[in-house]
Amino acid sequence: MAATAHNNLNAKLVLLGDMGAGKSSLVVRFVKGQFLEFQESTIGAAFFSSTVSVNNSTVKFEIWDTAGQERYHSLAPMYYRGAAAAIIVYDITSTDSFAQAKKWVQELQKQGNPNMVMALTGNKADLEDKRKVTAEEARLYAEENGLFFMETSAKTAANVNDIFYEIAKRLPRAQPAQNPAGMVLVDRTAEGSRTASCCS
Repeated sequence: MAATAHNNLNAKLVLLGDMGAGKSSLVVRFVKGQFLEFQESTIGAAFFSSTVSVNNSTVKFEIWDTAGQERYHSLAPMYYRGAAAAIIVYDITSTDSFAQAKKWVQELQKQGNPNMVMALTGNKADLEDKRKVTAEEARLYAEENGLFFMETSAKTAANVNDIFYEIAKRLPRAQPAQNPAGMVLVDRTAEGSRTASCCS
């Protein structure tokens, strides 16, 4: 979830998608400004953090980059449970990758945080000549399912920062807690002289 302190917000963000869609490359590009031509497959999940400033507030993303291999699928709920945001990534050159992204969207809609900010991201936009999934098809799917859509390229950095900034803008700002201590203790003497007995 997202937690606030004054104008600071901590937000858990999870990346989901098929193996090879470029989840790790997106995160490394965003957090470190780097692109590795040959990124090793993630085992289980990897953790990153990065802070962005939007609308006079600071958002610290706690980013969980999940493994895309099917054998790690059962671990995913551990990472998306309680997440304030999710980026569902697919490879624009693979219809199978897009189909898997749709399955992730359905799973999040059933089991994820109902207030989760979700983004559908078509990665590898630099491979236009190998495109198999049109931007229009993905945009329409995103609109029908309450997600926002953006195409990115971790290789060229196109829209990579933009997707994280857009999520930061859309995160709900939590209301200050009415009882910051977390518990209300009732002062019985202040309630007056009401008495109760068990057996009258």
